[in-house]
Amino acid sequence: MTEAHVPAEGAPVRAQITLNVTDADTAQAVGSGDLPVLGTPRLVALAEQATVAAAQPLLAEGQTTVGTRIRFDHVYPTPVGGSVTAAAELAHRDDRLLRFSIAAHDAQGRLVGEGEITRVIVNAERFMAKL
Repeated sequence: MTEAHVPAEGAPVRAQITLNVTDADTAQAVGSGDLPVLGTPRLVALAEQATVAAAQPLLAEGQTTVGTRIRFDHVYPTPVGGSVTAAAELAHRDDRLLRFSIAAHDAQGRLVGEGEITRVIVNAERFMAKL
């Protein structure tokens, strides 16, 4: 479930996404460990999804964002069948640079992970032309 809001002038830029953890999301499945719990790479991907959704209302036609930096701490396990909601809020903007604060909580309100993700606004066509 994705929730993003078009910000009013001066309002916070934020979005949140909820993941219901399946076997495919576990550390075992993604190769980041041996346990059947939410894998850190999958949690980071969820956090990135939240930043992409939060940034969307800030983009003009033909623009997208690309991730450039992640600092993230995974601090609590989530079992298969549990759910995690990652919330992203724009903490800093400098022209095309967007820095988001991230907090992920489980259904019981426990902090599962937190950090910061930096994205940069780019012209999608020009970016892909570099490849």
